[in-house]
Amino acid sequence: MPATASASALRPHVIVDFAVDDGLLTIRLKNIGERPAYLVKTVFDKPFHGLGGTKCISEMRVFRKLDFMPPGKEFSQFVDSLATYARGKQPMRIVATISYRDSEGSQFQDRIAHDLRVYVELGQARVARKEPQGD
Repeated sequence: MPATASASALRPHVIVDFAVDDGLLTIRLKNIGERPAYLVKTVFDKPFHGLGGTKCISEMRVFRKLDFMPPGKEFSQFVDSLATYARGKQPMRIVATISYRDSEGSQFQDRIAHDLRVYVELGQARVARKEPQGD
């Protein structure tokens, strides 16, 4: 490890991020830090649902409490197609507060605000087209 490395670079750093790939919305919980994270908890400012409104994503066990999360570990959950999510009147602005500890017991908390309207404006919300039926 280089002597110039800062102490903040040698800690866990857990984030929540959303991604859209080919019109499909996913949420990801990832430790982008250099050390393991312990007792990882994510609290969202409002509940949100996926899979056509049938699954409460914000209340999933992976967000409520993880005892251990090694560096580089990522959990990814499919939410819905972005078009379906937006049409279902789900929140487009979501704030995630992530709290966790390192192996020495130091506590960390990060607040990350997401605006999913960015993906809609970028044209990433795709609507499925019905193919014409032959005779």
